Amino acid sequence: MTDRHRAVYADLDGLSPRLGRELLEDNGFEVTVLDTADPAVIAGSAAARAADVLLVGWTAVDDALLAALPRLRMVSLASRGCDTVDLAAADRRGVWVAALGSVGAEEVATHAWALALALVRRLPFFAGLGGTPAAAWSQRPAVEPRRLSGLTLGVLGLGRIGRTLIDHARPAVAAVIAHDPRSDFGTPAGVRRASLDETLSAADVLVVALPLDETTTGLIGATALARLPAGAYLVNVARGPIVDTSALVAALDAGRLAGAAVDVLDVEPPLAGHPLLGRGDVLVTPHVGFLSADSSADYVLGQARNVLAWARDGRPLRPVNDPLILEGTR
Repeated sequence: MTDRHRAVYADLDGLSPRLGRELLEDNGFEVTVLDTADPAVIAGSAAARAADVLLVGWTAVDDALLAALPRLRMVSLASRGCDTVDLAAADRRGVWVAALGSVGAEEVATHAWALALALVRRLPFFAGLGGTPAAAWSQRPAVEPRRLSGLTLGVLGLGRIGRTLIDHARPAVAAVIAHDPRSDFGTPAGVRRASLDETLSAADVLVVALPLDETTTGLIGATALARLPAGAYLVNVARGPIVDTSALVAALDAGRLAGAAVDVLDVEPPLAGHPLLGRGDVLVTPHVGFLSADSSADYVLGQARNVLAWARDGRPLRPVNDPLILEGTR
C-alpha cells in the first residue's frame, strides 16, 4: 500500500473489533472505532467521511449513507448475509461490498438442533415450573412431548448450516426431508430431497435455514404454515422476514402448531409488545446462533482479511457485488 488507508468500525453486534483492528493497523491502516449502529451518527462522523473502508455488522448501509461517505471504497460485513446493504447503490457509487463465508455455520446448526430438541421436549413449559410451589411440580402441558425417533425433520436450505444440522439429527429422527431451490447443493446421504410443498407436508419439525432474498421473503406465510402437519414445530435460524410473523401467531393461536423457536425476528432488536415475545409456546433467542469464542474471532478476522485483500489486490476475498466504477476511475 502506497497510501495510508482509513478504516472505520461501527456496529459489530456485540463482537469486539480488537483482533481485526490489530490486523489492519499492523498492515498500515488508520483505524477508528465508532460506538454506534445509527446510520445518521456514522454519516455525521468526520472519521467516517474520511474513510476508505466501513466495517459493519447489522447497520443498514443504504444509498443515503453511501452518499454521505464520499471517500468510501469498500463496505466489509461481519456476516454472510448482505441484505442490510443497498447493493445497487454500492455498484453505482463504485463501492465494493464483501461478506464472509460460513464462519458460524457449525454454531448455527447446533443452535437450531438445540432449539428443536427444546421444543420437542417442551422445555419452555417445564423450565417455567422451576421454583414453583410443590403443587405445581406435577403440572403437565396440554400437549405431551412426542417421541423424537418417531418424528420427521424437514430442513429448508442445504447449505453448510442445513447439512450440519442434518448430521446432528439424522441418527435421532425417523426421517429427514429437505428442500433447497439452489441446484448447486447436493443431497446428503439418508435425506429425501423434495419440493417445498412435499417438505412442508411431511415435516413434524421444520427448520428454516435459507438465505433472505426476494424469493424467500415471506416464504413461510399462512399457506406454508397450513401445509405443516397438525402439531408441528417451526424453528427459524435464518432471517426473520422469511417467516410471516402474523401468520405464525395465527397458526399458534389456532393450535395448528405446537410451538415455535426463533433466533431471528422481523425487527431486531424487537420493539416492546412484539407478538412473539412472552408466549409460552414460543422460544426466542436474541440472534446468537452464530456465537462462540471461536466464531467471534473468525468473524472479525475474516472481515479484516477482506479489507486487506482489497487494499492489496483491488478486490476483496468474498465480494457480493461488482461495482460499475472500479478502482482509480473516480
